[in-house]
Amino acid sequence: MTDPVASGASYKEAILFLATAGVVVPLFLRLRISPVLGFIGAGALLGPSGLGRLTESFPWLANVTIGSRTEIAHLAELGVIFLMFMIGVELSWERLRILRRLVFGLGSLQVLVSGAVLGGVLLLLGIAPLAAALVGLALALSSTAIVLPVLADQKRLNTPAGRASFAVLLFQDLAVAPVLFAIAVLGRKDGDAVSGLALALGQAAVAVAIIVVAGRLGLRPLFQLVARTRSPELFMAACLLVIVATSLVAAASGLSMTLGAFVAGLLLAETEYRRAIEATIDPFKGLLLGVFFVSVGMNLDPAQLLSTPATILGLALAVIALKGGVILAVAAALRLPRAVAVEAALLLGAGGEFAFVLIGSALTASLVPEDLGQAALIVTTVTMVMIPGLAALARRLGRRFDRAASAQQSAAEPLPETARGRVIIAGYGRVGRLVGEMLDRHKVPYIALDMDAARVAEQRRQGRPVYFGDSANTELLRRCGIATARALVVTLDTPRLVEAVVAAGRAERPDLTIVARARDARHATALYDLGVDDAVPETIEASLQLSEAVLVDVGVPMGLVIASIHERRDEFRALLKRKEEAPAPEFQARRTVGKAG
Repeated sequence: MTDPVASGASYKEAILFLATAGVVVPLFLRLRISPVLGFIGAGALLGPSGLGRLTESFPWLANVTIGSRTEIAHLAELGVIFLMFMIGVELSWERLRILRRLVFGLGSLQVLVSGAVLGGVLLLLGIAPLAAALVGLALALSSTAIVLPVLADQKRLNTPAGRASFAVLLFQDLAVAPVLFAIAVLGRKDGDAVSGLALALGQAAVAVAIIVVAGRLGLRPLFQLVARTRSPELFMAACLLVIVATSLVAAASGLSMTLGAFVAGLLLAETEYRRAIEATIDPFKGLLLGVFFVSVGMNLDPAQLLSTPATILGLALAVIALKGGVILAVAAALRLPRAVAVEAALLLGAGGEFAFVLIGSALTASLVPEDLGQAALIVTTVTMVMIPGLAALARRLGRRFDRAASAQQSAAEPLPETARGRVIIAGYGRVGRLVGEMLDRHKVPYIALDMDAARVAEQRRQGRPVYFGDSANTELLRRCGIATARALVVTLDTPRLVEAVVAAGRAERPDLTIVARARDARHATALYDLGVDDAVPETIEASLQLSEAVLVDVGVPMGLVIASIHERRDEFRALLKRKEEAPAPEFQARRTVGKAG
């Protein structure tokens, strides 16, 4: 039989992390501080350099500490893999086209110039050229996992500074894959450099080709098959299978697992399952990234920080100043407003999570000395801890420049796809398609959701913006841009589902305009109780349309008929909204429908 004590010990790290997450996330969200900082702090406290170093004197501490980073290394690696997969899924050609000037202009110059400047400084300090270049590039990257949530909390993602920061972070995320590939090639020890490079390139090409071809041929049929079951569990299993399988194929060919996951995300980005995949994977990504940041915090040695705080803080501020100065110069060269440049410089001046990935890979490949790599990781961690404060300072300085920037705002990049004020249509059957056609006729952008995989596939072939997914899923609504949506139209034919979608939409956006399809007058009254702006009962609308047709056919002038129909519809709406008289409108509606029929 299994020893329960040994079994409990094997789950110690998972239990510690879940306990940490249960305390850190609610506490830091309540304090309006990024939970990432809490995970980093927990890693520093519970790691071998924190309470772990006291286990010899106090053996009981071994039960509440993590002995080494390797104990959670696999889970931490999964966090980065899921992050790269989500970046690939969220990356669309439309978003790249809209932000191309900022992504490939500001983003590329920031990475290259910052990497060159930081690498040059290290070179002057006597570091070997290759190690200086790799560490310089790693320090040039910023934190997507902290900056974007901070901007979202401040509701500044769609400001000019938010779009500029997002564009730079996007290019940095794209740059990680080739740098990781370069590290893998440079770290190969088998054979001479030329043959090793040729072999690595050949293996990489074959692996990427296998992933792309298999993805093109198999991913959509796989998700269609799973989606037809309407089982959230099977859909989740399919998502996890794709991520793990592509990561392992990439790893087997000598590439990084993160690159394989990124390619898989790109392949799924243009499919009708993109939004549902985002909503399914996001909780896993957040939890596993928490493990990653705990492992990041374990790199912090509180004793070292206390012994040389001035040196570490000085190096951290130097990195922020150098990167910020580069961003200011590059932004000025691209003629971006000064307010945008200042905010972006402060937001992106700190280091990021991918520095740990790149430097960790370089350390494993013996391309960077151990002492240099560890020092760079400590400095990166300290700069990441400073991001919320830098963001607050950036917002304050940005407000001072608002008046000057407003005159130049017309030259800013257009809003990305999630900020256009689209209408969300829940259900794209007969009624939903008609609503979509009318929105198209009036040039109102929309996005539609439906749980029928065959219907979604058919509409996608016709070029309609329809995605597979459950409209009552709050995370899915967020992924569809409910924060900036102009309205939510619920056209589902099942009353229970309609009510669930309305409740989810109203909870997420109290000010959102919601129009819902109702089965009858009683159902419409229930929807008004849930907070819809307009409920359209099928029975009443059918009776009104029949009345309109017969009145016109018997010779009543069209203008008078339309006016009377609108007046009667308003009377019904007013009656249905009166909660205390809920039975009355139902009775009246039934009488009216009966007469019209």
